Amino acid sequence: MLSFGHGDTLEALYGSIVAGVDEVGRGPLAGPVVACAVAVLDKLAFVNEFSNVNDSKLLTKKRREQLYEMFCKCSYVKFAIGSASPEEIDEVNIRNATFLAMTRALDGLQALLHWNNMRISSYIVDGNAIPTDLLPGVSLIKGDSKSYRIAAASIVAKVCRDRYMEELSNNFPEYGWEHNAGYGTAKHLEAIKTCGVTPHHRKTFAGVL
Repeated sequence: MLSFGHGDTLEALYGSIVAGVDEVGRGPLAGPVVACAVAVLDKLAFVNEFSNVNDSKLLTKKRREQLYEMFCKCSYVKFAIGSASPEEIDEVNIRNATFLAMTRALDGLQALLHWNNMRISSYIVDGNAIPTDLLPGVSLIKGDSKSYRIAAASIVAKVCRDRYMEELSNNFPEYGWEHNAGYGTAKHLEAIKTCGVTPHHRKTFAGVL
């Protein structure tokens, strides 16, 4: 069940603003890995307005889009996006590139909050490892189905990456990225064979070369 409890312990230890962090795009053959860091500045209001927030994978595309637009307009929800390019993924591997994207998202959120004289005190991240020790942080396996903070981050990251892949598909329609988001579907794999590899493909991933 989704809960604030996993972050409340951190709040008691380190301060009032705990960020939730999640990523999307570890498995695709093309496109960046994208992470989001979310801060909820009013927990009670968030629970009242977003009681149906859940892991992005359990929501329809329409519902993810609706929640994303609501987050953008919500004064007490702040978020920032970080990404790592296919070139960076090939250079440092997908695990390290994911950590890089998460760190960039946290840095972006910290900078955003700084303008309002606030700062992240700690963070909670989906998975089994923390991306940076520059801030106190904890990892939570299946965190996107246990923590509202992480679930919100998963929704924003998913919507932003899907929109980006849809934009890329306008110039590379053969690969079907508007539907497969860069994952290795049959159509995508066949397009790689017939049309070749694009600058947006991850050259170190099986099925690309």
